[in-house]
Amino acid sequence: MGDRTPRRTRRAYLAGAGAVGSALVAGCTGGSGDDTDETTGTSTERSTTTTSDSYTASIAPVGEVEFDEVPENVFTMYPQYADMLVALGHGDAVNSLFVPEMSGTTMNYYYERLDGVAFDWEGLPNPYDNFTKEFFYKLDSDVHLLGPAWASTQQNWSRADVDDVVENVGPFFGNFYSGTHNAPPEAYADAYEYYTLWELFGRVAEVFRERARFEQLNAVHADLIDHIEANLPPEGERPTAVRVTLGDGQFWTYHLNRPGFWLADTRPLAATDAFGDAEWDGLWGSVGYETMAEADPDVILHLWGMTSRYDMADVRERLRSHPVGSDLSAVQNDRVYAQGMRYQGPLMNLFQIEMTAKQLYPDVFGEWPGYTDGEPYPAIPADEQLFDRGRVADIVAGN
Repeated sequence: MGDRTPRRTRRAYLAGAGAVGSALVAGCTGGSGDDTDETTGTSTERSTTTTSDSYTASIAPVGEVEFDEVPENVFTMYPQYADMLVALGHGDAVNSLFVPEMSGTTMNYYYERLDGVAFDWEGLPNPYDNFTKEFFYKLDSDVHLLGPAWASTQQNWSRADVDDVVENVGPFFGNFYSGTHNAPPEAYADAYEYYTLWELFGRVAEVFRERARFEQLNAVHADLIDHIEANLPPEGERPTAVRVTLGDGQFWTYHLNRPGFWLADTRPLAATDAFGDAEWDGLWGSVGYETMAEADPDVILHLWGMTSRYDMADVRERLRSHPVGSDLSAVQNDRVYAQGMRYQGPLMNLFQIEMTAKQLYPDVFGEWPGYTDGEPYPAIPADEQLFDRGRVADIVAGN
């Protein structure tokens, strides 16, 4: 689809198939979707000028999209796109967000450590509560940062509905299935590609004409990954770990090292996944306490632990008070850690990589100071930080 001639909508944006993708936070918080390998990656997409004012950007499976001006009213669903806009200096353009009281609060937990960076999420509607064409018409967005393939699969939606929104409201520009590398709907399969988180970020940067900011932040990420890869212990000396969310009598389970940007914060650390060989009928699985005891990982990474949906003090107490959970090595050795969100954008990703590095390899990357429920990302002394907060804050500020 990338080589087709783009057509304009009434907003003078080139139309491509587009739509919104949303999934509840998995396990106890819910979740569904797909994304791509994201350890490193630099977008090779360059915007091209078609008139003196217009410019284009492209993404699969949408194809090439033309813009007459930088979008100012932007639909986002999952926080990875909202985080991208904050990173690019366009956070004020966001007009919607998935569970804003959770996503927005968590984003600001990280931004607390970036001087001058903040996200005003209060009052934003949650698209998941009203995923209808009427809602899209009401928002009247300049662009929808959402995957059309995913949107076409939602209740009462089809590809024709996606095309209707594109034609009468604004284009879609997103790629949902890069999150886990699951197969897209058949109608989109031929045009589909998977991107890393940072490749996806690069393409979004083209929409907002912020190539320089992207390249500078991508360099910070590349430096972080280089540092980690150069210092990882030999494979046989790495801990066993699981990424889970504690439910009612069971653990919702996720892989650590598979493709997809949902794992952009754990895959670079290359720990031994205690459930690495497990295959689940869906994007995640579930195991009981007995199965967890058989795996007995050295480290338990509790997804969503830094969000308002979970109280880590309660999670640890539930594990300690369970007859099987209390015997888990990670519980006995106090290595049950709060993790962030899998719907991570570039700024979130930097912090979550650092967090995971310290939780898995404290002897190499420094001790993780611990996370206090309801508080921002913990303060880490400058000489123990794995990336430069000042440098990132300056880039976001446009300095």
